[in-house]
Amino acid sequence: MTAHAMKLLFIIDPIMGLKHYKDTSIAMMRAAAARGHQLFICEQHDIYLEQATVHINAQSIALNDGERWYTLGDAQDYLPNTFDAVLMRKDPPFDNEYLYSTYLLELAVQQGARVLNHPTAIRSWNEKLSVAKFPQFAPEFLVTNDSDRIRAFLSHYQDIVVKPLDGMGGSGIFRLTERDPNIGAILETSTQYGQRTIMAQRYLPAIAQGDKRILVIHGEPVPYALARIPKAGETRGNLAAGGKGVAQPLTERDIEIATTVGKTLKAEGLFLVGLDVIGEHLTEINVTSPTGMVEIAAQTNCNPANIWIEALEG
Repeated sequence: MTAHAMKLLFIIDPIMGLKHYKDTSIAMMRAAAARGHQLFICEQHDIYLEQATVHINAQSIALNDGERWYTLGDAQDYLPNTFDAVLMRKDPPFDNEYLYSTYLLELAVQQGARVLNHPTAIRSWNEKLSVAKFPQFAPEFLVTNDSDRIRAFLSHYQDIVVKPLDGMGGSGIFRLTERDPNIGAILETSTQYGQRTIMAQRYLPAIAQGDKRILVIHGEPVPYALARIPKAGETRGNLAAGGKGVAQPLTERDIEIATTVGKTLKAEGLFLVGLDVIGEHLTEINVTSPTGMVEIAAQTNCNPANIWIEALEG
């Protein structure tokens, strides 16, 4: 039991759909509950604005063991500053509804709420584009909706990856080489015939050793990364795309990237962030709902959820 029991609100996707045995938000809840904190949950649409006041319709949650792993209290209306922290853990896609929730949460901050990650920073840090803030760590990349420009980038680097700016779990990611017979169709699909801006990145062969997820908590990297190794014949390491997660100690380069980026993250109110590193390069900065805590805890003596709740208490 800590000196001060906190009330924590988690904004999550529908709880029925969460895989309780591997979901990072639930690991965070369990770590908080074990230290005597009170838990509440809501969904994005449970935040509303009446005149100038933000309200949140939330339910208390108690965690149990076994398949019936939670018990919910009755839904009630709360003011956001009722909670010691409001934790935005809704998964992408970062669509207009997500955008609107960041505006409402910004108003909640003005009403005295502590919202993590800070809603302004969530909005400013696109998970793909944010690597441009750290060009010294990023692979060569191009952001455009112009297929000809992407073809020129492809002919220069000969092996590239194209991806949407709002996806997650590896959705919409294509690897392209100059020999690919489907270049035209893939670029038309990805850019929606030039209507959608996408990112192209030089392909990094080190993906074979894994797409490393490095968790950064309050500016400090967790000492183990989760290397997500692609299954045979697959370009994407994402666990959602069938990759296998292998926990491994951070390399010197990982630490250099994570501590450098971590200073900026902390200054901007990005409390829990997942960096994606392939080989020596930073490829994404995940600020919405980074995962990987459960796998790291299962494979090492390091428990990221405990690190997180201790940092939050501090």
